Amino acid sequence: MMRFAALRSAASLRPTVAVAGAGLRFSSDIVGELKQTLLKKKADLDPKIKLLKEKFGEEKLSDATVDKAYGGMRDIIGLVYEPSLLDKDEGIRFRGLSIPECQKVLPRAAGGTQMLPEAMFWLLLTGDVPTAAQSTALNAELQKRADPEAIATAKKALDALPTTMHPMTQYSIGVLALQHYSKFASAYASGKANKSNYWELALEDSLDCVARSPTVAAMVFRRLTTGKSDVAAALDPSLDWGANFANQMGKTDKAFWDCMRLYLSIHVDHEGGNVSAHTTTLVASALSDPYLSFSAGLNGLAGPLHGLANQEVLTYIFEMRAKCQASGVDMNNKAELVKALTTFTWDLLNAKRVVPGYGHAVLRKTDPRYTCQREFALANFPDDQLFKLVDTIYEIMPDILTKHGKTKNPFPNVDAHSGVLLQHFGLTQQEYYTVLFGVSRQLGVLSGVVWDRLRGLPIERPKSVTTEWLLKKFKVHQ
Repeated sequence: MMRFAALRSAASLRPTVAVAGAGLRFSSDIVGELKQTLLKKKADLDPKIKLLKEKFGEEKLSDATVDKAYGGMRDIIGLVYEPSLLDKDEGIRFRGLSIPECQKVLPRAAGGTQMLPEAMFWLLLTGDVPTAAQSTALNAELQKRADPEAIATAKKALDALPTTMHPMTQYSIGVLALQHYSKFASAYASGKANKSNYWELALEDSLDCVARSPTVAAMVFRRLTTGKSDVAAALDPSLDWGANFANQMGKTDKAFWDCMRLYLSIHVDHEGGNVSAHTTTLVASALSDPYLSFSAGLNGLAGPLHGLANQEVLTYIFEMRAKCQASGVDMNNKAELVKALTTFTWDLLNAKRVVPGYGHAVLRKTDPRYTCQREFALANFPDDQLFKLVDTIYEIMPDILTKHGKTKNPFPNVDAHSGVLLQHFGLTQQEYYTVLFGVSRQLGVLSGVVWDRLRGLPIERPKSVTTEWLLKKFKVHQ
């Protein structure tokens, strides 16, 4: 009860939103427009979902076999998640749009070449492509919500941590510190939250988190590189969300800002069954507020099998580069490089090692997130040595892996390229890469949380069984 009282006290200091009756007063024109759009989308969907459940409520979507129960529930369809859908052939679609389509239709920063992450956030929330004016207004709203008091609380929490603590751990703790200002938790504790306004409270917290957490992430980077949590610059009203984040990190190269816009836009989501997305929505289904839920998702993202994959790719690339250099390979001689990399790759596979960055649990073709990063590199630094190495690997690897016969998908995923972009721009602190992933991923998973509360989904509670139960069911005896 003391904690709830503290939450109520903290929430009373927030002037942006006040609880009024069954809902919340709109805090700005753009938030009012956003909420009205969401309500209209819900009104359009409700009768369709009702009919779907009435006619097909008992229809099976997939089979839950013994193999799948022991195999991470792969391919079991058991969730409805609105922001994105992953197709094994086409890759990720954000609200029905492929990455190339998003690159064409989403607004860009003035003078920039890449889509704006805040525009992607609007798309994920509403299903609509925002206008340039809507993107600008949303960015201005996010800057207004970057509350100094809340951010100072997170800074105090970070300053109490060892500077040697893993950046992802620090970021997760920083997000938890922001939770002290949760409007959802405060309203629930004071009895002002109910099923009709859960979604608004979740949206308010999500907007606040997206507004404040990049500064926290920038503080983590500054602690890693300077030993102090002071950001390199204050928020600049003239800059977009991604550029401001990079600027607060101390990165002033406008080409890097464009790289960040791309990176933060393509890592936002990968449907709802991956660890970070499912963890976030699972925890939120217990009516944990968006901060608690997102922090839980970050902890899943920090796992070596999820968000750390691009670091493993870089380790492999550096290993290949070192072998080429030790063998006297001319990196500018394409034929010589192809021959050497082919030999080194077969040596690696014959040693029963895997090639990181290739293959995917769902995809069966080149990840479009890889493709757009490759196109960015070709346009901006085609002669970069690491890029040449990665691009040559891309040319030879599918054929090698197909001949090897041990992978269902011999094509590269997003992790095969993202580290190379960051390395080119001097962001060499590999342990920080997952934080970048997390800053981006909140745009997708928090959109999913808002929609779960908007649709009134219940707490998740799938059934589990023991091995003993299965042995008895199928009469398996030694």
